[in-house]
Amino acid sequence: MSAPGSFDAYARDREDARFTDWLRERSEPDWTATTTHRFVEELGDGALSEQVFARYLVQDYAFVETLVSLVGYGVGQAPDMESKARLTAFLSAITGDEDEYFRRSFEALGVPESRWADPEMNPTTAGFRDLILRAAHEGGYAETLAVLVPVEWSYLEWASAIEEPPEAFYFAEWVELHAIPEFESTVEWLRSELDTYGAACSERRQARLDALFSRAMAFEVDFFDAAFEST
Repeated sequence: MSAPGSFDAYARDREDARFTDWLRERSEPDWTATTTHRFVEELGDGALSEQVFARYLVQDYAFVETLVSLVGYGVGQAPDMESKARLTAFLSAITGDEDEYFRRSFEALGVPESRWADPEMNPTTAGFRDLILRAAHEGGYAETLAVLVPVEWSYLEWASAIEEPPEAFYFAEWVELHAIPEFESTVEWLRSELDTYGAACSERRQARLDALFSRAMAFEVDFFDAAFEST
């Protein structure tokens, strides 16, 4: 059953109701479709082909560039220095360890630099990019969090469920990057920020945050789907 249409109605009969839990429930069935997707299942049991994974990584690398911009907007929008510092640290991880992972993986998977350095975005990646940039440009801190949280939280969810990823480093490290304690801590902090600022918004603005979160989850499903579509 879908969660109530307003956070007030959702929280009425729940102790310690979290705004992000309401958003997650409202995003069904796409939340479950993402976190149990064929891509995730095959990655976990070693059945995912290198061709599919390489196709996915190229698009994800294109998307990460936009994600960096989104987090940068968040730094500027954040209400205090502590929040700015947390987002800046997250930005450093994306542009440091994660970027280095991509480059090593592309080399190991035989993806030429011409393909990943200036990738051609498929329609799903382009649409996802437009969604998150519009959220940041047209909204405020809460809107930025409303598209950032589902992206990171859903990855933590599925990656944490994989106990023994395939041995190849480009599979194993991709899972590890999204399941390590540092990432889990970052996701929990992002959720707590959205819990705080989302719950304080007007009901009309909360409806917009709900729409943004759910749209991001729909794009996550399409993003995994697209990896299986040959071009």
